[in-house]
Amino acid sequence: MFNGFNASASALTAQRLRMDVISANMANAETTRANFVDGEWQPYQRKMVVMQPNQQDFSSYLNMAMKQTNNPGEGVKVSRIIEDQTPFKLMYQPEHPDADEIGYVKLPNVDPLREMVDLMSATRSYEANVTTLNATKNMLMKALEIGR
Repeated sequence: MFNGFNASASALTAQRLRMDVISANMANAETTRANFVDGEWQPYQRKMVVMQPNQQDFSSYLNMAMKQTNNPGEGVKVSRIIEDQTPFKLMYQPEHPDADEIGYVKLPNVDPLREMVDLMSATRSYEANVTTLNATKNMLMKALEIGR
C-alpha cells in the first residue's frame, strides 16, 4: 500500500544527495589544495553519485518472475560516490603559489556548465518525485473518503 511513498522517498533522498555533491563540486571549482599526496597538494577532484535500484537481489527477481509479488521495485539508493578520473586542467599562471617550475597550475576537473546541467537534471527529478508523492497521497485520501 505504501510502496509509492517508499519509492518516492528513496528517490527524493538520492536526488538530494546528488544536489549536495553537485554543490560541493561547484564550491570547489577553483580549489587547488584539496588533498596532500606524496608531499604535494592536489586540486579538488570532481565527485559523482552512483545510484542503483533497491532490492536488486536474485530472490526479488525470482519472486517477481514467479508472480508471487507484483512489486516492481523498492526505489533507488545511492550506492557510492566516486571521483571523476578526467585529468586536471592546466593553466599558465606563473605568479600563482601552486604553480610548478614552468608556471602551470593544476586546476580541478570541474566544468561549471556540466555541473549546472546536472543540477537542473537533479532538480527536475526531485520535482517529479514530489509530484508523484503528492499524487499517491491524493489517491490514498480519495480512497479513505470512499470508505466513509
